[in-house]
Amino acid sequence: MSVEPRVNEQIRAREVRLVGPEGEQVGIVPLERALQLASDVDLDLVEVAPMARPPVCKLMDFGKFKYESALKAREARRNQQQTVIKEMKLRPKIDPHDYETKKGHVVRFLKAGDKVKVTIMFRGREQSRPELGFRLLRRLSEEISDLGFVEASPKQDGRNMIMVLAPHRATKAAAATAGHRSREPRDAEAAGAPAATADTSTSAE
Repeated sequence: MSVEPRVNEQIRAREVRLVGPEGEQVGIVPLERALQLASDVDLDLVEVAPMARPPVCKLMDFGKFKYESALKAREARRNQQQTVIKEMKLRPKIDPHDYETKKGHVVRFLKAGDKVKVTIMFRGREQSRPELGFRLLRRLSEEISDLGFVEASPKQDGRNMIMVLAPHRATKAAAATAGHRSREPRDAEAAGAPAATADTSTSAE
């Protein structure tokens, strides 16, 4: 079934409750009269509440309405924050340099507005020392606390220990703003306009 409303001659009711182009209530009128009023002001008669008795119709420029609705839907999808979960794996006895490298990746993911699933992998006798994993995850969560928080506390999952970090709302907002700015030159080029010069950060791998 089409999700678009009935327009003009597609409307089947014998009479409609008519709303003017500025939202003013005209009242219940025969369909023929509503169609004539629409024609007189060079607008369309659009059925906006088909389940009402009688159905509610409004005078509007339907082509302009569809175009503006499509723009709003596109902007809403563009601004919608997609939830992405990255994964970072560590060993309980990780080397200090490797730890700093891994933490740097976690920081980058959080700054991008993504959640991070941190997995501590135990091998052999390490499985009898879960406190090593807890200690490492607590240290990591404390060191990135300005960017994110622990959304799912550390828990044992077989040979692994898992914790989920999520960015603070302010961190996600900053990531969304940066992403919007980075799209502006491409949007301008797509529209046929010269791209404005802007300072944009390049994501590190």
